[in-house]
Amino acid sequence: MENPMQNKNKTSFSFFQTNTAKMIMVGILTLVLLIPLALVQDLIQERSQRKVEATQKVTNSWGENVHLMGPILKIPYKTFRETEEIDEKTKKKTIKKYSYTQNAYFFPTTLNHTTKVDKVDGLKLGLYKPIVFKATVNSTGIFKELDFEKLGIKPENILWEKASILIKTTDLKSIKSDLFINLNGKKLALETSGDDDNYFDVLETKTFNLVQNEEIQFNFDIQYNGSNSVEFIPIGKTTKTSVDANWGSPSFIGNYAPIDTSKTITNKNFHADWKLIHVNRPFAQQYSEKLPNISSYSYGVKLIETVDQYQQSERASKYGFLVIGLTFLIFFLIQTISKVNIHIFQYTMIGLALIMFYTLLISITEHSSFTIAYAIASSSVIIMLFLYSISVLKSKKFPLFISLALTVLYSFIFVIIQLEDYALLVGSVGLFLILGAVMYVSRKIDWNTNS
Repeated sequence: MENPMQNKNKTSFSFFQTNTAKMIMVGILTLVLLIPLALVQDLIQERSQRKVEATQKVTNSWGENVHLMGPILKIPYKTFRETEEIDEKTKKKTIKKYSYTQNAYFFPTTLNHTTKVDKVDGLKLGLYKPIVFKATVNSTGIFKELDFEKLGIKPENILWEKASILIKTTDLKSIKSDLFINLNGKKLALETSGDDDNYFDVLETKTFNLVQNEEIQFNFDIQYNGSNSVEFIPIGKTTKTSVDANWGSPSFIGNYAPIDTSKTITNKNFHADWKLIHVNRPFAQQYSEKLPNISSYSYGVKLIETVDQYQQSERASKYGFLVIGLTFLIFFLIQTISKVNIHIFQYTMIGLALIMFYTLLISITEHSSFTIAYAIASSSVIIMLFLYSISVLKSKKFPLFISLALTVLYSFIFVIIQLEDYALLVGSVGLFLILGAVMYVSRKIDWNTNS
């Protein structure tokens, strides 16, 4: 008589030998491997944050964003206020008139900025090389037709002899040239001013005598050590700006785009022009008492890395689940077709090898280009799995197929990472073709039989 316990053990044993049980175990293992994959993604973010911190240290000492607003003509004027005062003894009321000095501000009638940006190589902190540059800004233009009437200022109250010029810019410590402005051929020094501005640092000339209704032609040069971006504010009634740089991946930023017909971008250089008139901006040409905050109405260019190595590594890691799942699926189909038993421990080793790809990728990328690092890391993993598969599958036919499949898969992911506009389209088509191939290969497998 057959022992019921033996039947139970036999049933349990036979279940764990079924394809269903193996699929469940491989599926659970795939989910478990998401834990070390998540740790790898945390490592990428940590290294990326370290790069940001290192870049910030370098730019703090070298120079930060360049943002220029100016020049601005500042002319004081007198304003009067009458107050009624009562004598405590006589109780008589008297009207007293007090005078105060306030300032009127005028933007240029024409303003032209010509900017040359030269990227500086060799400046780094540890492994990291931030984008830093030297920029020379030449500005020319004219002040004329100052409209005091719009401000309600009477001509007799204007203090022409106390006029001055303001230039607002960011990060004074990054300026590397002596600061002068030429007004109708006269050279005036610019010095830091006590004017309060929450965003800009303020430079101002000493006062000079301005002839009433005189046209003022100006020009000045500023040399900066900067990083990241160069921006301007279109305060001229007509503002023209040109930027030339030895950098092949600019990002045009701000409220105004450059002129398309004059914009040229190559692998190593770019040139861009802007032309703006007063109706393009929501602020006036003259102000009294104080200037408004118009720092947000800027335009310019940002020097960028299209996708840095950590962004590329992060994008690659997001396909980690796909790589592990498809690789396990290939091994499982080979196991089912060839009747070779692959232990769950061997699946674990295969999964860990696939995750090691990302740690190799990050570490090599920090010392080389992403393309070279990707080629080395993927080749190393493919060779390792090829050699391991020979010992597991006891042949060379299936390991060669696995190596070929992994080569195609890693190449496919590399192409997707490089693409921007067509990444979703190429990825969707590729996954559709992979699904079709799996369906074709597995169409004749009898899933009801045991291995």
